[in-house]
Amino acid sequence: MILAAGRGERMRPLTDSTPKPLLEVRGKPLIVWQIEALARAGFRDIVVNLAHLGGQIEDRLGDGKAFGVGIAYSREESALETAGGIAHAMHLLGNVPFLAVNSDIYCDFDYSTLLAKIDQMANRSVLAHLVLVDNPEHHPQGDFFLEDGRIVPCGKEKLTFSGIGIYRPDLFHGIRPGQSARLAPLLNDAIVMGAVSGMHHRGLWIDVGTPERLLELNSGGRIGA
Repeated sequence: MILAAGRGERMRPLTDSTPKPLLEVRGKPLIVWQIEALARAGFRDIVVNLAHLGGQIEDRLGDGKAFGVGIAYSREESALETAGGIAHAMHLLGNVPFLAVNSDIYCDFDYSTLLAKIDQMANRSVLAHLVLVDNPEHHPQGDFFLEDGRIVPCGKEKLTFSGIGIYRPDLFHGIRPGQSARLAPLLNDAIVMGAVSGMHHRGLWIDVGTPERLLELNSGGRIGA
């Protein structure tokens, strides 16, 4: 699933007329970079959730055949936050572990490294597997502690959640379709239960969250705060 329903408030005024996933990085929409990376890794069935200016995204991507994938759309009247958007799309995602990716990141992560983990999670009690990255300048406090492949409640230093994660449908069972819900509370509860694993990606990863970062990325400059 590619999460693409957000309003992109920090990207205004660019997102007043263009949905954030269609903003271009080096000549290609952010969401297309993600679709192509997923296709290279062997993912063929993709769900994209839509809200703000979602029709533009659907018009641009179509059924996905141009990218070698099939795309189904989960439409939201207004953005339901991450967990709410996933729960709303569960009828398209099915009853097995799935990968979910933010549409507004630019990275060199190899999604094929997660295929084995998706299969493993089908038969284990782990509810989520998160990809973490070094803390960027604009988020020095980080999000989660990682120790020996597990996300733990406390530790030495937090890393930042990349927006890339594998989830079991069970994690979202308490959320009804159409209900707005954040992902962090669900993950924090699962971490306390010892049900979240993780890994550290040390390669390229950029949260393209502001016009300034988008400009720096397109100019080939250093991405700052």
